[in-house]
Amino acid sequence: MASSFLSFSLLFITVYTADGFMEYEIDRCQFNSSKLEDVRYIRSTYYNKLEILKFDSSVGKYVGYTELGVKNAERLNNDASFMAQMKAQRETYCLHNVQIWSDNALTKSVKPYVRLHSVTPPGGKHPSMLVCSLYSFYPKKIIVKWLRDGQEVTSDVTSTEEMADADWYYQIHSHLEYTPRSGEKISCKVEHASLREPLITDWDPSLPESERNKIAIGASGLILGLILSLAGFIYYKRKSRGRILVPSN
Repeated sequence: MASSFLSFSLLFITVYTADGFMEYEIDRCQFNSSKLEDVRYIRSTYYNKLEILKFDSSVGKYVGYTELGVKNAERLNNDASFMAQMKAQRETYCLHNVQIWSDNALTKSVKPYVRLHSVTPPGGKHPSMLVCSLYSFYPKKIIVKWLRDGQEVTSDVTSTEEMADADWYYQIHSHLEYTPRSGEKISCKVEHASLREPLITDWDPSLPESERNKIAIGASGLILGLILSLAGFIYYKRKSRGRILVPSN
């Protein structure tokens, strides 16, 4: 499986309103495959936002973290019937849910949207900087490389971590600081589980994106001005035809 560590949780909350205290438990299944030996079951007990007690299937017993937690851990660990149920949770609770997640979510993938653009470097040894931005991809693991005339560039390259978009998708941004050379070809190369082969996007240095936008806006304004001028001229000619000239005395 592509991801090395995943988990899901089920939250149980018990509130004691009399004195304003709150106790709740969280059940977690951590796994790196759908095999039982790769699944770990954890139940954490919290009291007033503080974890006081935890059962971990990799440990096989409860461990307390406060005076109250230690007392409860000792009591629960001595209950053979209850401990048998807790140890079985890894298979009865986790394994079923892990299989559902593996089949319906974790095997899916979404191709990244790539945007290659130039920015002004904040200050460094090179006058230019390119940014390869990748959006809306899944799963998280992705490889971004820079190519210069087909050869991988390893220096003057910085990248952000994969950032979650809170909707199962991720984004990442890779920066290349460089000194332009005439006739060179610079590309951003992406490798991801959603791609059958690496995705290569070439940089077009003809005009910066900001300049292209200015030209497009200017051209649109010029065309609109010509259309309005032509419409005014046609209107004037039509009105002129209806006029009658009267000779002066």
